[in-house]
Order: sequence, then C-alpha cells, then structure tokens
Amino acid sequence: MTRPLIIIQLLLKLKLNNMKNNKIYFDHAATTPVDPKVLKAMVPYLNEKFGNPSSLHTFGQEAVEGVDQARDQVAEFLGCSAQEVVFTSGATEADNLAIQGVVKASKLDKPHIITSTIEHPAVLEACKKLEKKSKAEVDYVKVTQDGLVKVEEVKKLIKNNTILISIMYVNNEVGTIQPVREVGKILEKINKERDNRIYFHTDAVQAINYLNCNVLHLHVDLLSLSGHKIYGPKGIGVLYVRDGTPIQSIQFGGHQEYDLRPGTLNVPAIVGLAKAIKLIQKSNKSENQKIRKLRDKLLKGILEKIPDVKVNGNLTERMPNNLNISFKNVEGESILLMLDLEGIAISTGSACASGSLEPSHVLMAMGLSHAEAHGSLRITLGKGNTDKEVDKFLEILFSVIGKLRGLAPK
Repeated sequence: MTRPLIIIQLLLKLKLNNMKNNKIYFDHAATTPVDPKVLKAMVPYLNEKFGNPSSLHTFGQEAVEGVDQARDQVAEFLGCSAQEVVFTSGATEADNLAIQGVVKASKLDKPHIITSTIEHPAVLEACKKLEKKSKAEVDYVKVTQDGLVKVEEVKKLIKNNTILISIMYVNNEVGTIQPVREVGKILEKINKERDNRIYFHTDAVQAINYLNCNVLHLHVDLLSLSGHKIYGPKGIGVLYVRDGTPIQSIQFGGHQEYDLRPGTLNVPAIVGLAKAIKLIQKSNKSENQKIRKLRDKLLKGILEKIPDVKVNGNLTERMPNNLNISFKNVEGESILLMLDLEGIAISTGSACASGSLEPSHVLMAMGLSHAEAHGSLRITLGKGNTDKEVDKFLEILFSVIGKLRGLAPK
C-alpha cells in the first residue's frame, strides 16, 4: 500500500464521527436504499404472515398468496406469464442458472456460448468455469472504445453448435446501453433456418429502473434482474425463463420454483421486489429527466473545473444516472477514500470487484491503459440526490484532485 493511502486511512478513522449528518450517496449502481413503501409492504411478511409458503396450513397459505401476487406483478412488468418468473437469491444466481442451466440441458457434446468482454463477473466467471471443465466453448465479443457491443460482431461468432448468447442490457460500470433488442431480432431470423435453436439471455440488472424491459420487446428467452438495484431489498432476484426454453437446475433440494430453484422462498424479499417494480411502473419520466439533468451538471462541472480528465463510455447510448471518468496522475482508490472522509460515497468500478487490485476488466476491454483504468471513478445518481449535493461534490472533488496531484511524484 502506498504511503498516501495509509495516511488517508488514518484520517478516515479520525473523521468518521463528524460526518453522520452530511453524507452524500453517489453509488446507486452498487446498491440502492430500500424505498419506505417497499419496506412497508415487506413488514407483514416478517411478523404477521411469517409462514413457509410450502406449508398447507393457513400460515403457509397467507405467505404463498403474497408470493403469487408478487409473481403476477413481476410478470406484468416483464410482459410474460407468471409461470415464466423464477425467484432467485439475486442476479448472480439468476445469471448462473441461465448459463449453466441451459448448457446442462443441452444434448450437444460441447455447446458453444457467445458473450461479451464487459459482462458482469456473474456471467464471465460462469462461462470460464464451463470452459475450464470442458463443458462448453465460449467466444467473447470485443467492444468498441465507447464500450458498445456491435451486433455484426456477435453474428460473426455464431457456429453450428451455438446454443446460448448472453449480452448485458446495460453495463454496470460505464452505463452503456447494449443493442439487446437488435441482437434478439436477428436471432429470431437465424433460428428459423437452424435445427438447434440459439437461446438469448440478458443481464438487465442496471436497466430495470430506466429502460423498456418487456421480454417480447427485447426478443429474449432469459432475463436476470435484482431487487437491491431498484430500491428493493438485497438477497432477491428473478430469472425470466421463456416457456419451452430447455434449462435444468444447478442446485439440489426441494421442488420450489418449478424444480429450477430449490429452497424456502424468501417471502418478505419477494414481496418487496414486486413492490419496487410496481413503483417503477407508477413513476413518471420527470424523475429520470431530473436525474439526467443532475448527471449532466456533474459532468459539465468536472470538465470545467478539473483538467486532464477522460469520460469513459458512450454519452448518447448511456444510462441517465451514470458517469465514469478517469483522472490523470491520480489513483481512483485514493480519490474514493478522500471523498469518503468528506462523507461522499462513490465507486472505482463494480462493487463485486472492489476487493481486487486488478484494473477494471470493462475499462481494459475498452482500450484504456492501466493508469487510466486505475484512475477512474464511477458516479451513479439516484432519485434522492439533489442540486445542492452535486454542488458540494464538485467543490470537494476539485479540492481532492488538487491535493492528490500535489502528492504525486513528478
């Protein structure tokens, strides 16, 4: 660990008690606070209606009624039938079930998977594990310098033994919106001329709050989402599985979730997830426009106040709440810690990879240097953020970058 980082950590311990009432949260891509309305919907299933939904008595039936209503709500949002909604412990499990489950159900000796180089580790590591065990062969689509997958590049990699394509809807680090619908439409045409169908999966975790996630609109066979990214609880997710998609369980136990996901259902979290989705359906466009306006103000302020910065990712095909920027001659971890001293939470990349000293695989796939990747910040806004918070952040960030660049070796 470098000397500046040690000093920063010591200062952090001294200042923690002085910033409780002045915190600013700009890390909504990592997780979101639970909406009070979501919590209110969950509470009855934590104490009054606490039964196991697999039980036949009244307590169990009260619980299963909550699950059924939640499943219907999720199905309405996705534009599918309730029987196509499978509850999981989160998107990581949903991604793994989609990828490993389809491969497990395949009758081919060595099925072929296509995915991208910027996927979430839940997808990439599942694919690598299958490769390592020689259960499947995998091709990884490269992305442009803007962090976008090209449809034609996906098409070029299709083989006779291709059974699954997995392309994320929105990248979790740079916020780029991928051409999922276009890939799905092309696959529908290709599948008409093939004996073995290619199934299409998308990790839509970062898209649910902002984009059209109707599965018919997207032309997908499988879709993953998570509760804690949409102001719902942690520990709950969904895998949409189109009827007729061959898939097998990768866990063993009971017969819950149509024999695809054994284990006692997390009823309070399921109800909370459904309530969060219902709130998304009721939200108006002005909320997203407000977040985009704050993001644009943030970007403008950084570009005006701080020299030698680089915006990572396409600014047009991008989520309205996401900003990923590299600062020359500064380490992202140092910026993060100094901002945390001031009560400001941001990220240097995916929260799932924050324990690693390796540079972001997403930024490296986009062609950034190690120095640029290590000097990057991910700033993601949410519905609770304000103009005042953006102003304060810009003021403190300007000071932090100045201090750190002053400490950097010439």
